[in-house]
Amino acid sequence: MTFRRIALAGTALVALGLSQPAWASMQDAVPVQTLVQSVSIPYESFTLDNGLRVIVHTDRSVPLVSFHVIYDVGARHEPAGKSGFAHLFEHLMFSGSENAPGDFFTPLKAAGVTANNGMTQADKTSYYETVPTPALERVLFLESDRMGHLLGAITQQRLDEQRAVVKNEKRQGDNEPAGLVEYKLTEGLYPADHPYGHSVIGSMADLDAATLDDVKSWFQAHYGPNNATVTLAGDIDVATARRLMTQYFGDIPSGPRIVSPPVTVPTLPARKDETMTDRVSATTLVRAWAVPGRDDPQGVALEAAAGLLGALGSSPLQQILVRDEKLFTGASASASLSDRGGMFVVAGELAEGVDPVAAGKRLDAVIADFLAKGPTADDLQRYITLDVTGSLSGIDAVSDRGYALADGSFLSEGPDYFKDRLVSLAAQTPSGIQAVAKQWLTRPVYALTLAPGPRVGYVESEAADVAVSTKTGTQDVAPPRESARGPMPPVGDAPALNFPQVARPSLSNGLGVEYVRRAASPITYVSLEFDAGSAAEQPGRIGAQTMLLNLLDQGTLTRSQTQFANELERLGGDIRRGSSKDRTSITLSVPTGNLPAAVALLADMARNPAFAPDRIELQRTSQLAAIADEATDARTLGDRRLIGLLNAASPYVNDHGAGDEEAVRALTRDDLVAFQHAWLRPDKARLFVVSSAPLDVVQPLLEEHFGDWRPTGPAGVKDFTRPAQSAAPQLVLIDRPDSAQSVILAGQYTGLRNIDDLLDVQVANDGLGGGILGRLNTDLRERKGWTYGVSAGFRAQAYAANYMVAAPVQSDKTGAAIQTIREIVASYIGDQPMTQTELTLSVDSRMRSMPAELSTSKSILDALRSNAIYQRPDSYFSDQLAALGALRLDDAQSAIRNVVNPDKFVWVVVGDAEKILPQLQDLNLPIQVVRSDAD
Repeated sequence: MTFRRIALAGTALVALGLSQPAWASMQDAVPVQTLVQSVSIPYESFTLDNGLRVIVHTDRSVPLVSFHVIYDVGARHEPAGKSGFAHLFEHLMFSGSENAPGDFFTPLKAAGVTANNGMTQADKTSYYETVPTPALERVLFLESDRMGHLLGAITQQRLDEQRAVVKNEKRQGDNEPAGLVEYKLTEGLYPADHPYGHSVIGSMADLDAATLDDVKSWFQAHYGPNNATVTLAGDIDVATARRLMTQYFGDIPSGPRIVSPPVTVPTLPARKDETMTDRVSATTLVRAWAVPGRDDPQGVALEAAAGLLGALGSSPLQQILVRDEKLFTGASASASLSDRGGMFVVAGELAEGVDPVAAGKRLDAVIADFLAKGPTADDLQRYITLDVTGSLSGIDAVSDRGYALADGSFLSEGPDYFKDRLVSLAAQTPSGIQAVAKQWLTRPVYALTLAPGPRVGYVESEAADVAVSTKTGTQDVAPPRESARGPMPPVGDAPALNFPQVARPSLSNGLGVEYVRRAASPITYVSLEFDAGSAAEQPGRIGAQTMLLNLLDQGTLTRSQTQFANELERLGGDIRRGSSKDRTSITLSVPTGNLPAAVALLADMARNPAFAPDRIELQRTSQLAAIADEATDARTLGDRRLIGLLNAASPYVNDHGAGDEEAVRALTRDDLVAFQHAWLRPDKARLFVVSSAPLDVVQPLLEEHFGDWRPTGPAGVKDFTRPAQSAAPQLVLIDRPDSAQSVILAGQYTGLRNIDDLLDVQVANDGLGGGILGRLNTDLRERKGWTYGVSAGFRAQAYAANYMVAAPVQSDKTGAAIQTIREIVASYIGDQPMTQTELTLSVDSRMRSMPAELSTSKSILDALRSNAIYQRPDSYFSDQLAALGALRLDDAQSAIRNVVNPDKFVWVVVGDAEKILPQLQDLNLPIQVVRSDAD
């Protein structure tokens, strides 16, 4: 829950005030200034007598309301010795309040919540939920109760529980390759006593030292209504909001006035060079500066400078250091801004055999050249267009619109920050960007070299976590009960489910199109999807598809890489390539007014890749570096090993991430062309479109650019008919020295397929492994405090639905956690099966949340694609509602009992073998120990 990355961006046409394009004359790119000037998220606001500010954004197009509350308190408010307190307290807010005892999640899940979480940042802490309109009062009851009635529910047991969870969250982040770099950058740029001089997650020592009095004092000092802003967005008006907010929040007394610590931007006295080692595959060079934050007028210019340095197709970090001189396999720049300060970071991973000292000098020279010359006007205009259109696509959902308003509430611009930032961005000039960048980036730099080697500097907790409970058993759900504030509000009927009308024309070559018109968004999505995916990879050539996809934007037969990138950027377009187990997709998003030119680029990329020899070699180097990186990532290592053990005969076993090193080294241009002709072809393709443009405009565009496309040679074939080859129960321990955690993975071949109806087993799993309320997570996270989170369920592949469990746990609990997982699963299919309460909770949640799954253009696109992959009719969602209403408890119990058996689980554990192996001897499983760099 510590961090959340969110793109603050546009919304519905009605809300934005955008006019419909003249469809017949969509020729010229829509000027970015026109888009910016049209954007607004209309809102009204009021303040309760206790100081609580309320912002209301009305959108009646969806039967949902999104609630956000942001408190003006974050990591920068933490005094010395109290690092991590803001985040630790965020966790405590989810364990129940005086009049709503028990966890915070259960009553909201029953109401059909689709977003329910919190996040702590350097400056603020926020909590959010999106629910069907009839459930809004339940949200207001719960949120007001934890704002005004929390202290009596905070106990030493709750503190111990959540402290253990947070420490495992920290371990999980630290366990990532380069997971300690954030701490090093913070220490290198900021004094220890600076408000930004420590991480949000905090130190183990400070978390261990937290007392019950400390956390109660934190609540009393910071969580008053006068220190908060609530945003309600969606199916609500200001009159209703005022009545309900007064009813639920009006009697909460104001708290102390918050005095924020002063924040200055520190400057190093001289350049500072440091080296750290970690279990990484290649050396990374970092250059970092402390800079102003979002509340400074220069913040937008710094963000633009970072984008111009690294985000464009012609950016110098990519063009010079990666493509031309081949010193780095990848390089980037970012301006990570908090409200009052931030970091400007440039980083690049060295290519094999490159001298770090020489590369560092060249990196510094490229940065200095950018500062000396500044960006071109064309570069800046393309960057602005990309940023603005990315923003437009980012708040199609009412929840993101609500957060955009709330996010600015403590900045000088207030809720209008979202719009004001775009206006400021559109007004930037090359000379202005250059001046701001020179002002801040010519100061002494913090230069960090991250080199392969033993992990140094990791600090583990010295305190033993208090065992809250060692009992393993059912986690039944208590129904809402009456309290001093009266009963918890009931949830009304679920909103009606309306799947949009789908048109399915075909182009003249037979290429199928699935089209939905959605006038509420100014962004069009066009996804060209192929029946390929990682299952199409061929033994001895694994990695060919990844290389092919990464080469698609490196030039076509009609455009160079630079020409292609520049054209797409001028349109504000984004084309993403990727693959799942079953499908390969090339997906365009672009402002609808720029659709004609963007579709031409999409077709050129898909049909005419150049596969230039020099680009192939460049991609080969980058891909080999990615393969080496994957060998350092615990979850990737475990997943790759486990999938082969579940069914070695399945084409899905060919999913090797970036590929096999030996195969990638040997790939030729002919191999890539052969894969393209076999798999990325019109008779294996389908086009999915969600757009505000009418079909009679869209279809001719698609016909013009795709209608004459013909396949070449025989089509590729995936064989799912071979008998399964499942490994016997065993445990493979992948030795990854210096790991901060163990990653436990378990799996079972079930024989199920996702193209079949799996509703009964999926519902049955909700009580076991379905999210935070499943028994596995409740026991290992909340009761025992051994993990940040456990998940379990049926993997979503068209022709397989293997059962998988994933549990990152603290190293000293590895063996005990495996045994606990076995016991919980065994009891769930045995003498403690799913209860009626668990079934009701699952059914209610699924039925009430379903309309939200079709509330944005992207969610509609995803629904179309998943229906196609899993061979579902358009009536699938309404059929699911009927089936959920008819599902009986004994049917669910029998369904999961018939396919899941912990005695058949195959286990893969990734961690430090020296710490783990002694714990595994009593599990009665054959154990194989392999190195983390083993194939």
